[in-house]
Order: sequence, then structure tokens, then C-alpha cells
Amino acid sequence: MTKSTTRSKSPEAMSRRAALGAPAALMLASGASACMAQERDNASPGSGQLVAYFTRSGNTRVIAGQLHRELKADLFAIEPAKPYPEDYEQTVQQARQERDAGVRPELKAKIPGIARYDTLFLGFPIWGETAPPIIRSFLAAHDLSGKTIRPFITHGGFGLGDSQDVLKRHAPQARFLPAFSMEADQERRTMTQVRQWLGAIARA
Repeated sequence: MTKSTTRSKSPEAMSRRAALGAPAALMLASGASACMAQERDNASPGSGQLVAYFTRSGNTRVIAGQLHRELKADLFAIEPAKPYPEDYEQTVQQARQERDAGVRPELKAKIPGIARYDTLFLGFPIWGETAPPIIRSFLAAHDLSGKTIRPFITHGGFGLGDSQDVLKRHAPQARFLPAFSMEADQERRTMTQVRQWLGAIARA
């Protein structure tokens, strides 16, 4: 088997590759390198279980990697055909525009032979108190009828927002189980702390 591969008060509840915060860091940091080394663009035949995830900063990827290893499940990275900007502020702006316009970005790839999977572990961060637009694209692009979906979600402290309703609307024939979620926002928090520091310098 080949291993593969926030609507808040502001979509700034997104994470980045900045420094990891305390208890979350212990879980998120473990196994990140091994997970990235095992990723491939597409899932392959295997266990009947698939871990599919979208990530920007890597937080969700680490959880996906742990599930992949412990469950011996296939792994699939959900990616847009056109990557989001590297710059955080530009990504925030684009994500807000996509959310408000109901855009479904084009996928880089679809899962081949999704019929062979009975259970899907679906991971993503919360962007603007909802699921990222690419998750809507992913759900709409695959027939998930009769499949069991177990979401795992990272967020920046604002919770799950309306993400669960979004999932059910875009995959109405799937069976959704309660989501696992954890706070794992470092990008917005880091930027806020740096701005506070610079403000203190300016006032000195």
C-alpha cells in the first residue's frame, strides 16, 4: 500500500507555521517529520479507511499523520489547484472573499476509487468560523453516500462555528459522527503578540 499524501469575527482564526503554543505543541510536534515524509498526492488501496486533510500551517497535518500511522489508514492531502498565497494577510483576504461569494476552489486532485473506503477521517482548520472553501469543494467532488465521516478539526479558540452544518449540507447522504477538535492557533496569536511588542516599543 502506498502512503499518501477560521466565519469568525475575522477569518484570522487560521494558523501558520509560527511557534507552537504550549500543551498543543506537544501533540502537534510529535511525528511531524515522519508524517511529511510519508505523504503522497493520492491515496491508494488498503484499509477501507482514509484520512483526508487540508492544512495551511501544518497543525492539521500532524494529527492526520498520527491517525494514518495508528489506524494504518490511507492518507490524502486535500489541496487547491492554485495554492493559497504564502503571505498570511493575503490568504486571510482571499479566504474571506471565497467564503462570502460561496466559491468552491478547484481541487488539485480527487481521490481515486473512493468507493473502496467505508470510513473517512476528514481534517481541516476553522477559517472564519466555518470550514475552508476547499472543504466544500472536496465534499462536492466525491460521492460520500453511505460513508461514515469522522471530522478532526483545529481552531484558533472560536470553536467549530457552523462547520458541522456545512459538512452535512455538502455530503447529505453521509453519516457524520461527532468531531474531534482542539485549539491549535499560533499564527494569529503570534502576529498579535508581535504587534503588541512593537506597540510597546513605539510608546517607549
